[in-house]
Amino acid sequence: QIQLLESGGGLVRPGESLRLSCVESTGTFSGDTMAWFRQAPGKEREFVAAINWSRRTTKYSDSVKGRFTISRDSAKNTIYLQMFSLKPEDTAVYFCTARVRWNVQFWNYRMYDNWGQGTQVTVSA
Repeated sequence: QIQLLESGGGLVRPGESLRLSCVESTGTFSGDTMAWFRQAPGKEREFVAAINWSRRTTKYSDSVKGRFTISRDSAKNTIYLQMFSLKPEDTAVYFCTARVRWNVQFWNYRMYDNWGQGTQVTVSA
């Protein structure tokens, strides 16, 4: 099974930025789809962003579009989530996930079965 490891979370003020990283550490992942989800206490896991490098497609939730950017470094087997203009409502544990093939329900966490442990992002004044 593949292993995903997130990093880069932390405590920031509103309006500041963070860049999250997710490394697939085994080097065995042969799929073409990875995504970021987040989960706040007491809430369901929600979609943030997805990338498919075969289709050259990126997708974003309405809540982060224009502020967050998902990208991939194939040489490092790593995806990133660059987050600008962070808001308190962005506070959550951010999870990295992967799927072998793209799915029309890319926004649905139930479509993914490989997850990292998450990294905490806290946005507070």
